[in-house]
Amino acid sequence: MKTLETTKIPTEQLDALERFALSEAGPELRDVLLSLSRCVREGDEIVVIDGSRTLTPNQAAERLDMSRTHLYKLLDRGEIVFHRVGRDRRIRVHDLVEFEQQRQRDRRELAERFAHQRETAATATDEIADLL
Repeated sequence: MKTLETTKIPTEQLDALERFALSEAGPELRDVLLSLSRCVREGDEIVVIDGSRTLTPNQAAERLDMSRTHLYKLLDRGEIVFHRVGRDRRIRVHDLVEFEQQRQRDRRELAERFAHQRETAATATDEIADLL
């Protein structure tokens, strides 16, 4: 694990990075560079972690900002991949990142479904009102 020092990066260089990302980078690189720039501007700490590194359930729960009990439920249901070292469980960082990305996709999908549900209900109400 390596923490990158970002506090000394001038705003002008971040502006140049964003211009490059928006004009010349492909979509995948653009997303990475813009996310990186946003994190630096917000003062977030940027940490590089080897994806094959393993975490204990305590460490994983802390990274996901959830209780250890809830994490164990997710492990038991198979929602997060893990392996055993003796009696203990270990979770690869890569698997934890995949779980978090899937959780974010699921949240967006749910929000979109609720938004469409409201639209559908409003349309149905208007149609019923027109029929009366």
